[in-house]
Amino acid sequence: MFTRRSDLQLERDSLGRFLPWLIAFMVYLSILAMAGMLSLNNLSERWSKGLAGTLTVQVPPPETAAAVASDGKRLGAIVTVLRKTPGVVRAELLSEDHLLGLLEPWLGAGTVAADLPLPRMVDVERDGSVEIDAMALQGRLDAIVAGTLVDDHGVWLKRLLTLIGTVQALASAVLAFIGLATVGTVVFTTRTGLAIHQDAIEVLHLIGAQDTYIARQFASRALMLGLKGGIISLILALPTLWGLGYLADSLQSGMVPDLGLPVSGWLVLISLPLAVALIAMLTARLTVMRTLRKML
Repeated sequence: MFTRRSDLQLERDSLGRFLPWLIAFMVYLSILAMAGMLSLNNLSERWSKGLAGTLTVQVPPPETAAAVASDGKRLGAIVTVLRKTPGVVRAELLSEDHLLGLLEPWLGAGTVAADLPLPRMVDVERDGSVEIDAMALQGRLDAIVAGTLVDDHGVWLKRLLTLIGTVQALASAVLAFIGLATVGTVVFTTRTGLAIHQDAIEVLHLIGAQDTYIARQFASRALMLGLKGGIISLILALPTLWGLGYLADSLQSGMVPDLGLPVSGWLVLISLPLAVALIAMLTARLTVMRTLRKML
């Protein structure tokens, strides 16, 4: 596909000078869209693994002196009922220190008073193959301690994953449109180059040059321009992604999830400009071959 000899002075085409910048702009948008897709996919996998098979039971704090004295007994009764429930693998009462640690990312360290009446939480691990009626379970626990709530993470997690899937589908559509725009730009530029060098191409045909020989020159030119545009896009996109990650980390808040990418995700982003350059090369070659067949 590569050739050092060029009988067509394609580097003098004015439209070809703008092609790397157009490709750089589209690849830059593609990298941002792909980074968003990979981040959301990584986030949804972590949430699915961490929350899909769990329940959280919230027991209200005691309001009277008598309730305070029997707090340990009533919490023990709650845990006992949970452990005897079919489908429950593990039920563990979270300590007050653990609860305070969970609140610190949201409210800040040292802002939660130790004597603040916090509800007690029970972390429940469930068997995914056994269906648990959360409402019926809450009714049994409410009979022991009034106001006890059962939070089934699977309900809101399913809705959240549906939202993430919708956003990923939109990002995929954006990538598809960017790809079509890239192909269209290469096709337009290649056809314009063919029209500009039509006389030289006819001379090459007269001396025995094959269509594949001419197509190689356009394809090599498109590949070089695509790689140039891809390098420019990486120079712009990597600092952008680093800046967004830095801003997210600087918030230091549990409200913002970790959207970092694994090593495989970074490899995908770095390989994206090369893929676009290869698409530009193949598009230019196919465009030249089809156009030359019509010229004969």
